[in-house]
Amino acid sequence: MIEFMEQFGPVKQALIATLFTWGVTAAGASLVFLTREVNRKVMDSMLGFAAGVMIAASFWSLLAPGIEMAEQLGHTPWLTAVIGFMGGGIFMRLADRFLPHLHPGLKLEKREGLKTSWQRSTLLVLAITLHNIPEGLAVGVAFGAVAAGLPAATIGGAIALAIGIGIQNFPEGTAVSMPLRREGMSKGKAFFMGQASGVVEPIAGVAGAFFVLSIQSILPYALCFAAGAMIFVVVEELIPESQSNQENIDLVTIATMVGFSIMMILDVSLG
Repeated sequence: MIEFMEQFGPVKQALIATLFTWGVTAAGASLVFLTREVNRKVMDSMLGFAAGVMIAASFWSLLAPGIEMAEQLGHTPWLTAVIGFMGGGIFMRLADRFLPHLHPGLKLEKREGLKTSWQRSTLLVLAITLHNIPEGLAVGVAFGAVAAGLPAATIGGAIALAIGIGIQNFPEGTAVSMPLRREGMSKGKAFFMGQASGVVEPIAGVAGAFFVLSIQSILPYALCFAAGAMIFVVVEELIPESQSNQENIDLVTIATMVGFSIMMILDVSLG
């Protein structure tokens, strides 16, 4: 895997990696061809698992390397980390505030963002698309950081991040397609809408890699920014949604810890 990716430039690496993460989103959406509904415990566990993966990826693959790079570049490490991390959270809050979207499982009246007449299906896709932006950006920045030649950034670590993001994208694709299928949408259209939520990842990934290659001095900030944006998504949506059913909280908590552990293993072993 590492040898294969090393033959490409960072922008192409980011594109290949985010095409993979998009593909896993499509795989999750494809469950509509098998069933109309996923068991609630299974779905909650999948979302908890995704939350664990994102938390681990935010630290091991983004925040920690960002702090190390800041020190290597002569920045004040804690200040760089805080500015980048909080900047990512604020960016996501503003996007959450203004972009029309609807979280899976909620009624149309609970839609967020600016008022619009857009259909429920469009709003559901936009909710997951909004959360896929920092994921694609994180992968792109990680591969861009490798090209900078700093010891804190490794091709193995960037690949581990892409694999982790891909794994947690599976339930996100399912979370869009399943509600649409239950509401009577055809299998093909529900699948199309579910996979469409992942289209933004290759775009954000390529943009992230290209941006940090153009201005390498912002690399530490970009890594910490991506970490902050991902943590915002976890705390604002994934954890509350996965634990909305009180009966499943213990199971979801274990699933979250398993997701964290798997992502940690990937990053430490490959990075």
